Amino acid sequence: MKIQCWSLGKSHESYVKEGIEIFSARIEHYFPFSWNILSPPKQAANMDIPVLKEEEGKKVLEILQPSDKLILLDERGKNLHSPELANLLQQHADQSTKNLIFLIGGAYGVSDAVKKRADFCWSLSHLVFPHMLVRLLLAEQLYRACTIMRNEKYHHT
Repeated sequence: MKIQCWSLGKSHESYVKEGIEIFSARIEHYFPFSWNILSPPKQAANMDIPVLKEEEGKKVLEILQPSDKLILLDERGKNLHSPELANLLQQHADQSTKNLIFLIGGAYGVSDAVKKRADFCWSLSHLVFPHMLVRLLLAEQLYRACTIMRNEKYHHT
């Protein structure tokens, strides 16, 4: 199984880049792992929010493959404890999921079409975070889930 993290927006900013790279490299010890930063549509600053969400959604749906499993990060999604995230990863590995994609939507969320396509909607927290911090949190939580799956001592209960 390959794990991919997709994020709409700018490339990693320096204040989180090092942390993202550290956790991404650690995840690579368990699964092939990569980031795909999807640039915003041209003239995004001048678009109405619903139009922007639709354009971003089209971009995501164009590159998703039918067999890809999509986990959407959304503040209204289901909260998971770290062991539950590990179980989710293990289930996909056991089901021979080829590509497991975690999507961080744009600043205003994602289109209804992307929400419908998602296989699971996950909330990191009821709090709202800047997208750059969500990337770092996501990378750390995926690494933590990998260590839980292997019964390693990074995660303390």
